[in-house]
Amino acid sequence: IVRCEPAPALFTFVYPLSRLYVCHRHVKFFIRTMLRCEAKSLGPVSGPNRQKDLCTFCTVSLDQEEVFRTKVFDKSTSPFYGEDFYFEIPRPFQCLSFYVYAKSVFQRDLAVGKVSIRKDDLCKYSGKEHWFVLQPVDPNSEVQGKVHLEMRLNEVITENGSVGQHLVVKIIECKELPLISGQNCDPYATVSLVGPARSDQKKTKVKKKTSNPQFDETFFFEVTRSSSYSKKSHFQVEEEDIEKLEIKVDMWNSENLAQDVFLGATRVAVKILRNDHIHKAWYLLQPKGNGSKSKSDDLGSLRLKLNYIEDTVLPPACYTPLCNLLLKSPDVKPISASSAHILGDICRDRYEAVLPMVRLLLHHNRFLPFVSAVAALELENTQEANTIFRGNTLATRCIDDMMKIIGKNYLAVTIKPVIDEICESNKTCEIDPNKLKEGDNVESNKENLQVYVQKVFTSITQSSSSCPPLMCDVFKALRHLACKRFPGDPHVQYSAVSSFVFLRFFAVAVLSPHTFQLRSHHPDPEISRTLTLISKTIQTLGSWGSLSKKLSSFKETYMYDFFKSFQEDKCIEKVKKFLDEISSKVSKESSGLEDAVVLKEGEVQKRAQGKKRLGKKNFKKRWLRLTNRDLSYHKQKGKEAVCTICVKNILAVEKLDESAFNRKNMFQVLHSEKPLYVQAGNCVEASEWLDVLGQVCRCNEGRLTTFHPSNYVGGVWQCCKSQSSSAPGCKPCTTTMLANLQLDIDCDREAERIFSLLSLNDTKLQNMEDACATMVVYQGPQREQEEYSKFTIQEPKETFQTLQQLRNIMEELQQQHHIRNDPTAQYGSL
Repeated sequence: IVRCEPAPALFTFVYPLSRLYVCHRHVKFFIRTMLRCEAKSLGPVSGPNRQKDLCTFCTVSLDQEEVFRTKVFDKSTSPFYGEDFYFEIPRPFQCLSFYVYAKSVFQRDLAVGKVSIRKDDLCKYSGKEHWFVLQPVDPNSEVQGKVHLEMRLNEVITENGSVGQHLVVKIIECKELPLISGQNCDPYATVSLVGPARSDQKKTKVKKKTSNPQFDETFFFEVTRSSSYSKKSHFQVEEEDIEKLEIKVDMWNSENLAQDVFLGATRVAVKILRNDHIHKAWYLLQPKGNGSKSKSDDLGSLRLKLNYIEDTVLPPACYTPLCNLLLKSPDVKPISASSAHILGDICRDRYEAVLPMVRLLLHHNRFLPFVSAVAALELENTQEANTIFRGNTLATRCIDDMMKIIGKNYLAVTIKPVIDEICESNKTCEIDPNKLKEGDNVESNKENLQVYVQKVFTSITQSSSSCPPLMCDVFKALRHLACKRFPGDPHVQYSAVSSFVFLRFFAVAVLSPHTFQLRSHHPDPEISRTLTLISKTIQTLGSWGSLSKKLSSFKETYMYDFFKSFQEDKCIEKVKKFLDEISSKVSKESSGLEDAVVLKEGEVQKRAQGKKRLGKKNFKKRWLRLTNRDLSYHKQKGKEAVCTICVKNILAVEKLDESAFNRKNMFQVLHSEKPLYVQAGNCVEASEWLDVLGQVCRCNEGRLTTFHPSNYVGGVWQCCKSQSSSAPGCKPCTTTMLANLQLDIDCDREAERIFSLLSLNDTKLQNMEDACATMVVYQGPQREQEEYSKFTIQEPKETFQTLQQLRNIMEELQQQHHIRNDPTAQYGSL
């Protein structure tokens, strides 16, 4: 967490925000950004009376493709964004970049500066908070992509029989060139032979609307003069001067009415052909060497905290032994000797360590018996009923992650409408006398806050029928264990449940709706303050057992006065009834008549279906909205649907080749009528749409097995050249895992993450083995200062056996990684 102010005693835990996974199939980032412009001048936006009115925002980009944008921070040279961005990277990239812009009303937003981190350097900053000096944004340095070159030296014989050398340069292709104004560029290349006394330049043809142009053009340059040339001839290059020659390739975007845009350059020394007659390789495009640079000290600084983990995921068979050992954990007696408990024990300081284990147990329906066993173990060490499940233990961490994974839709149908109303209405609710502004009406603010609290409280207490069945089963188990541990306390059966559903679930979601995907951005400070007051009240209302105590236990007098008005509304009975319902003995099954839940929505470019304008089918901005029932698009957010497609009628969702419409990040929704062609805003958005659409329609009847990756134009499919518009597809459809939509879990990736965590804590595993051996041999009194006092070891022999099994599995996986890792990648390969 970047910056933390002194906070009230709301919660006794920290929610696991910094979680991300990076592997060869899936890449995820969690990024929390903060900008602090510390300089007196902000570069291009400095000037009289400009700094104090400066409005800025920050963007996150993969190379030159923007994938996230923060809210605009008004009138501050030291804004605190505090925004979380967590996403999967669907394609290769070279740099992760952060740009700071000054908002402008009448012209283009002005770039203040940037921070660019190469992919290879991300590990240096992973998990750490770091200040980065903002660098100037120079158009000549904003490059991405790579070029494929082939070079060779040919000997030629002139008319008089002398021998000379020609350099042959072939521009084969380019890949991953940037978008220009959101569209594919019109690239061309200039090829120059540069030396001390010459500079010969040639140019390729312009390729229209593509980011991956195929050139296949060859150019010839005379390198050395023949022996018949005189010293005063046109080519003043001696043969030994070949050491000073180099080929320069510049990529440009052709602009009809404006100056061409520089896309990148690369230089290759001709002397590389001394040892290699033919040189063929890929080169990353680089910035211009003479790009103008301004002083970066005047631009300010950007503080970031990001986590980066890269995992190589092996074939599924490699993880079978590890998965089997983990899934047997609920059956191990005692539970502390199980592999899952050992993982949580040695990674006690790493909150994210529990997440892959929870996801794996959820996928295989083994979560309930495991969490019941670890909760029982925790209760054995709990001495007072009023401290039940209040610590940051393995049991509470597991249940926290479970609720966050499977409770997203539950939050969406309960408190999201109220939170949306709070954020959009922006009514003042401050009741602290020390924080009131001039002109504020305390009674009016209190009334606003009371209305919001009542709406949130009512939506929660009337939502028992929407509570996911697994959450109900867990709450039932917790209630039973609490009553068994403290049979003389009538309130403990409720506090055991409320400590999770209210304190760790609803209250946290109200306080930070963006971390639960209930809002796309962190709330404004005033709205955040309102949500804090609501969260405090909901937490207290939910802890119904504490209502029997004196209300004077509130630290703040204004909260005590505000809360008194709720005691008369029989809140205790409503909370008790709600807790009874969600922890009932009978697990509720879905009735199949759930309310429509919005799974994803956002602005896209949609190709018009069957409509023509100026003779061409066009793309228009539309608001795309997906629920668990249907997919619809609207002219604007909140408007009526222009077209609605029932989810049950979707036959496939697939990527569309860039060549189909000369546009990137496109996908198609195939249904009973014409395909719906959609362009997402960036690669991350396109990947997320494909994932959620693929999951929601994975079990539909009549799903297609093949599809056309291109479009049907001029009476022919552009991909397979078939002339029938109803011809079957030419490419197999993507297979989708048959998993719950809320539990889209890749077990191989989770198992690899667990293996990485075990490897990272290999020293602790060894210490635990030594502790087990010591406890078996040494029968004297335990000494707290010993290393094994940090572990939970009830049965040392059983624990030692599990540790040995874990070590054998880790050695086998390590060997498999060593076999598959190829450290001898050829230089210049793609």
